[in-house]
Amino acid sequence: VQLVESGGGSAQPGGSLTLSCVASGSWSERYCMAWFRQSVGKEREGVAKITSLGDMATYSDSVSGRFTIRVEKNTLYLQLDSLKHDDTAVYYCAAAPVGAGCGLNKDYFTHWGRGTQVTVS
Repeated sequence: VQLVESGGGSAQPGGSLTLSCVASGSWSERYCMAWFRQSVGKEREGVAKITSLGDMATYSDSVSGRFTIRVEKNTLYLQLDSLKHDDTAVYYCAAAPVGAGCGLNKDYFTHWGRGTQVTVS
């Protein structure tokens, strides 16, 4: 599975952005899919996850109520609303065959995109 993110950019506090992640390759299994982010000097943190069937959406406390994750066919989306300065980071798409560990732990995921930069200023 190959993952390619797009949609990053700059926004003002309170603004919105939409990130996309297109999955290609072997896509016959049910996958756990997630968005992570990493800002300078910090650990990569899980933001939201969902299965490739569109169920079991989960959010980190820091984005709950502001971000929305969804999946349509082979594309994963993350809608970022009410942006804050602290949301500035490189955002990564991740995937792994779904299992009991499907969550926001980065060690669970086996496939990663290269990331897209989000800057809030």
